[in-house]
Amino acid sequence: MTETHGGITPFRIDVPQADLDELLDRLARTRWPDALPGVGWSYGTAPGYVRELAEYWRTGFDWRRQEAALNAFPQFTTEIDGQNVHFAHVRSAEPDALPLILTHGWPSTFADFRHMIGPLTDPRAHGGDPADAFHVVVPSIPGFGFSGPTGETGWNVGRIAGAWKELMGRLGYDRYGAQGADTGALVSPYLGRVAPEHVVGVHVNALVTFPSGDPAEFEGLSPDDQAALAGMEAWEEVSGYAAIQSTRPQTLAYAMADSPVGQLAWYADWFAGHGDAIGALDRDDILTNVSIYWLTGTVGSAFRIYKEGGDAWGAAPERSPVPLGVAVSAGDSAVRAFAERDHNVVHWTKLGKGDHFAALEVPDLLSDDIRAFFRPLR
Repeated sequence: MTETHGGITPFRIDVPQADLDELLDRLARTRWPDALPGVGWSYGTAPGYVRELAEYWRTGFDWRRQEAALNAFPQFTTEIDGQNVHFAHVRSAEPDALPLILTHGWPSTFADFRHMIGPLTDPRAHGGDPADAFHVVVPSIPGFGFSGPTGETGWNVGRIAGAWKELMGRLGYDRYGAQGADTGALVSPYLGRVAPEHVVGVHVNALVTFPSGDPAEFEGLSPDDQAALAGMEAWEEVSGYAAIQSTRPQTLAYAMADSPVGQLAWYADWFAGHGDAIGALDRDDILTNVSIYWLTGTVGSAFRIYKEGGDAWGAAPERSPVPLGVAVSAGDSAVRAFAERDHNVVHWTKLGKGDHFAALEVPDLLSDDIRAFFRPLR
């Protein structure tokens, strides 16, 4: 299917060679900071790791191979609410497939889902049940990658959810599911709030849950929730990046937009140094995401989601009636009691493996859980 209605235009990634040459030149001329010996990751992204990954980016990483792999998925752009929106749209061959919109987080891009698109759209070819097939839509959040930069303020979680509702309507989908991680775990439930007549269910991973401020919420927490709460407190100790991006995104953007290694170190502190998952992600997956931000010049634009949407990280404005499924990776710290306060939680799975970036770390487990959640909702 080729979309030609509603102002939808086919899109193909084609980075000019001059932009790649400039990137390699900048990498070769990196001005490295000093570093304390023996401190590992405790002061930030480990210098040895950044040097090794930067050298691989310069001498071994093949952007053209990654570009071709991404271009294997049909992609499009459309204007919604004055903003260019890029998305991949892969229809299943199965006649009863359920439409599903997948939303990434930060510092991810739509590329995070590339390992899951095949199993979700064509389970028959991946050892699954064809009755579990989805038509998959994977947009880039406004301001991120090929949907950026944003040109005005106001692109918060609610506005993004409204754009997703419009996008799915343009594609002719009246009944669909939503899935997301990190920022996507905020946007997807919000889509259920603004379009409950269309969204049959919402599945999330890397869900962030916060207490409301009522001390009574801490009474009677299960042992699992107490452990998750401790994990949340540990996360707050390394959440300085969020504080900066939510208050001074423009100031940070000057340095990041001028230095590819600066971007690499900033992103790798989360991609590669998160929790107990240091080095767990494939370096090509990390560099594909970092390259997309660098080559589209959207590092600062993506930061702005933290300032625009900061209020969404607290308790939800209203409890959603749409069924919610939660997949909890081994490194996640979602508190079920807090999630149930804000959502109609009907499905809660401990994946047992993976960390914050489950779509890259354990795509098969995450895909299986998405299928299981939506099976009774089809």
